[in-house]
Amino acid sequence: MNIMNSIIKSLLLATMVILISCEKDEEVSERFRLLTDNLWTSDSLLINGLDASGPGELLENFKGQANFREDGTGSFGGYEGTWRFANSEKELVILSDSLPVPQLSTNILELSQESLKVTTSFPNFQDPSNPILQIRLTFKAL
Repeated sequence: MNIMNSIIKSLLLATMVILISCEKDEEVSERFRLLTDNLWTSDSLLINGLDASGPGELLENFKGQANFREDGTGSFGGYEGTWRFANSEKELVILSDSLPVPQLSTNILELSQESLKVTTSFPNFQDPSNPILQIRLTFKAL
């Protein structure tokens, strides 16, 4: 009887370990995996439909690679900071002290194995007649 109890306890323990490890895997969403499993390189960096990635342009420092690490830290072109999903993973929020604004909230237009496309609006402090800049950042997976 003692041996049977030990076997039952061992089986229950093994089952619990398997269930816990499966639950842990399910906590990570597909969108999280897509974002963190890839290293991204900038494809187009547009403001109001025009390239803004050249020298002295507003998006120049987003040019290059973006790396969204699983621990919520990352590099985004020339910026370092943290990132998180918001609004049921429909938005990507980037936080960095080196950004022109401390928090950049973007809408995710596309997130696939090959492509990341986000948009956001940004105040245009230099042109009051055109107060909002429409920004679109697209990246390709490496």
